[in-house]
Amino acid sequence: MKKDQSKSPSTAPPNPNQLSEEKKEWLRGELEQKRNRRCRIVLTGGPGGGKTTAADLFRREIGERVVVVPESATLLFSGGFPRSSQPLAAASAQKAIFQVQQHLEDVQSYLYPERILLCDRGTVDGAAYAPGTPVEFFTELGSAFELELARYDGVLFFESAAVGGLTIEGGNPVRTESLEQAVALDLRLRQLWRQHPRFVLIRHDASFFRKIALALAELNNMVCEFANGNHQKNGG
Repeated sequence: MKKDQSKSPSTAPPNPNQLSEEKKEWLRGELEQKRNRRCRIVLTGGPGGGKTTAADLFRREIGERVVVVPESATLLFSGGFPRSSQPLAAASAQKAIFQVQQHLEDVQSYLYPERILLCDRGTVDGAAYAPGTPVEFFTELGSAFELELARYDGVLFFESAAVGGLTIEGGNPVRTESLEQAVALDLRLRQLWRQHPRFVLIRHDASFFRKIALALAELNNMVCEFANGNHQKNGG
């Protein structure tokens, strides 16, 4: 699967929160230094991309090597957490989702210390959903964009089916986005996540089965890469 390597400002949409070269270098160094710890891989993308399906299939396929961190937004909204488009309410909701995501990852880390974390979305996602800029979002949470990217060792980005004009209904019961909103979210999310050094784009495909098969192959490669690297560094 070809990685998304588009960085030209003449072809990419403007991104006022692009990491500086200095911060990118710090991020690469931070990830390399932490290669011997148990790793986290995030599955993200626009609504209707198939990430949750891929996570479930992969968990069934290799079981004890990974543990899935469920999507915090779905847990909250399906449990009755208020949902609103009012800017202040939406911002508060995304901050709550951010905190829950962090703690969910911590819980799974403590319960399964030897497994790779497979995260259904990550803490960076909230910046694409919240009003305002990512810099403002992370600053208010006492963090920074590059710090949140550094939480994850790899990123698999599932392009939304809405990009190809296909329906996104029927997957997640708490999903409310229209096709146009899904496409816009896909773009905003990609602008953020593609700055991660280990970003892999899983493009939309008219065949969902073909897309998932390709995604699972990429995910398996990434899991094996991290597992083998950690095994060697731990003297195996």
